[in-house]
Amino acid sequence: MANHASVRIPYSRVKFEVAKILVNRGYVASAEQAEGRFPELEIVLKYKDGKPVIQHLDRVSKPGCRVYASKRTLPHVLNGLGMAIISTSQGVMDDKEARQKNVGGEVLCEVY
Repeated sequence: MANHASVRIPYSRVKFEVAKILVNRGYVASAEQAEGRFPELEIVLKYKDGKPVIQHLDRVSKPGCRVYASKRTLPHVLNGLGMAIISTSQGVMDDKEARQKNVGGEVLCEVY
């Protein structure tokens, strides 16, 4: 929301998997590991007509309150216009892919 071209965050495997999903769905331009003293993840943000493509990103599952969804109760974000990112036993994936593979898991965040 601050109109930065890119952001750098501490690297972790889960953050990188979430960033790859955002790249594949077109919410961010690119995500790659940046070298330095400590590993960082550099995410190049995407804008359309001066407005950020990601209008809303809400963390659902928090350390104090984990939120899990079965394959039948996976969330529909904005009736399919947005997406939820799910951590499953088969890896981190978006809600549509989790429905196709017929798996549930921990709901990490919702994006639209």
